[in-house]
Amino acid sequence: MFNQNERILGIETSKARSIRGTLLRLWRYFRHYVLALALVAVAIVAGTYMQVLIPDLTGQTVDCYLGPYAVAEFDDGTSGGEPNGSLIQNLPGNGTQVQNEAFGNCWFTDPDPFATTEETIAGLGTLVLVIVGLFVGSSLLSGIQFYLMSWAGFRVLRDLRADIFQHIHKLSLGFFNQREAGDVMSRVTNDVDTIQQVIGFGLISVLQGGLLIILIVVAMFRMSVPYALISLITLPLMFIATRWFSSQARKAFRKARVEIGSVNADLQENIAAVREVQAFSREDENIEQFRASNAANRDANIRAQAFTSALGPTLEALSYVSLAVVAVVGGFALLYGQGLLGATISLGLIITFIGYSQQFNRPVQQISVLWTNLQSAIAGAERIFDLIDEEPEIFDKEGAIDLPEVQGSVIYESVWAEYNTNDPVLQGINIEARPGQTVAIVGPTGAGKSTIIKLLPRFWDVSAGRVLIDGHDIRDVTRHSIRSQIGIVLQDTFLFSDTVMNNIRYGRPQATDEDVFAAAKLAHADEFIQKLEDGYETILGERGAGLSHGQRQLLAIARVALIDPRILILDEATSSVDTRTERRIQRALNELLSGRTSFVIAHRLSTIRNADQVIVLDQGKIVEQGNHENLLATRGFYYDLYTSQFRREAETTEDAESIVDGTFFVPGD
Repeated sequence: MFNQNERILGIETSKARSIRGTLLRLWRYFRHYVLALALVAVAIVAGTYMQVLIPDLTGQTVDCYLGPYAVAEFDDGTSGGEPNGSLIQNLPGNGTQVQNEAFGNCWFTDPDPFATTEETIAGLGTLVLVIVGLFVGSSLLSGIQFYLMSWAGFRVLRDLRADIFQHIHKLSLGFFNQREAGDVMSRVTNDVDTIQQVIGFGLISVLQGGLLIILIVVAMFRMSVPYALISLITLPLMFIATRWFSSQARKAFRKARVEIGSVNADLQENIAAVREVQAFSREDENIEQFRASNAANRDANIRAQAFTSALGPTLEALSYVSLAVVAVVGGFALLYGQGLLGATISLGLIITFIGYSQQFNRPVQQISVLWTNLQSAIAGAERIFDLIDEEPEIFDKEGAIDLPEVQGSVIYESVWAEYNTNDPVLQGINIEARPGQTVAIVGPTGAGKSTIIKLLPRFWDVSAGRVLIDGHDIRDVTRHSIRSQIGIVLQDTFLFSDTVMNNIRYGRPQATDEDVFAAAKLAHADEFIQKLEDGYETILGERGAGLSHGQRQLLAIARVALIDPRILILDEATSSVDTRTERRIQRALNELLSGRTSFVIAHRLSTIRNADQVIVLDQGKIVEQGNHENLLATRGFYYDLYTSQFRREAETTEDAESIVDGTFFVPGD
């Protein structure tokens, strides 16, 4: 497991990834909800523009209504006439010129140094109401943005999960042999959850913050280019800090996503194997191993959080520097000469730039805080798309047709198969099974028995030769049309956490209750089902917990009987059960096998003696082929296999004395 994780970590953390490519792939999901996103975009632009107007209008309240020329006092203390001369003398330059340049941005009035107090208050009140309206409008638009983005975002997550789940079912069995189930589950759950944390408020904040920064910069340059350049002096440092910290955080988050997958894999594996863990007293060792993987996940997350946490204070410190620069430079320009910045600087303009500086720094800091979730989401999206990009090893060729209803003729023609390149598992296999025949496959462990039956439903493909069903090369027909006509009963039966009825009906959902009852009776399962607490409506535990192994096998036989396949595969279906249970299962199998082409991997004598053909494998080759009696008579490899394995089985039965001259009687037959 550790080597596999090291391999995954090497791919996912050292190799450079494309943020742009990941975001473009996410956009393919979002574009289905383009109308909602368009409304979000309009709301973002309008709301952000309102926020940009507020500091400008705040500055106007000072320059246009609260400045020294908003209400001119006369020598006699009344309003009107000429401005107080002492005021003009205390300001640099000509008072009228200052008024015209500094007050040129007043939106709701033409500055009048001779305005009455009532006129000034009225204008100021209007401006304040506009500012309040902008605050309210911006808040309402923010609510609309959040709702619409959440509406679209959660539908994207639904579509993304559906695509992942659909793709998982397309992958070949070889993929699941190499990947832990917990890691795959982590991509569907945890990695999607990281995207969910960003969609909605997080994504809106990042987009709105980015637009706000752009509009603020434009507004500042529109008002005063020199002052804007000085106000943005810390911007390059902010960009450098954000880029470096975020790149380090992104690497750490990719590693953290892999480590949480390992944690889930360990957890899933140990829960599934809890009986084995307790049986071998491995609790302490497994707990220690889980602590190690959990600690690795902790360390990866701490490292990621360290970088993202350091970014916020760094940007905040730079924002205070920027704010100080705005205030100090503006103050000096106001006090010591308007020509200092090559343009007129008023008190209102300084207040506006301070407001812009605060607004500018706020989204920068906000984005830096949200960068944690954003980086984690990108890392999670990369892992999700890595899974979606996994190409199935077995797929339908272009132009594949549906396999017609089969009669049951199966031919293996010079078949070679391998799991690893240049390491053949099967070598030149030739088998011909006529409709209705039973073919038993025997041989020592590792001889290639399971590989032969994996080729028939195309769980694996041949590397040379071909497999034919009714004359059709199975690579020329669709996988679904093959598998829907093949019934499989495995040694380890998988039952779902559902009713007995639905477990039997699994391969044929449209079957009636009467069909299910008939299949259960054929499989000799009806008797024990009727004794369950709720009969056919009894809900089984995970993997059929609560049933014996033999009972689970009988339900598996009933499930296959319900689909009525023309071809059957039995992979050690009667192993791991006692003799009495085996007889019961064998009776069910005899009825199921009748008239069907069957391939039986057998370690038990009872499933071999009545076979039409016995294929004897050794090291991937057929070493003998014939029926049971003929193979025993030749006293070759099969005879040796029988005497070392099957004969012991026969001699332990109560009818061992019935073995006469190479013929065998199985009790209960």
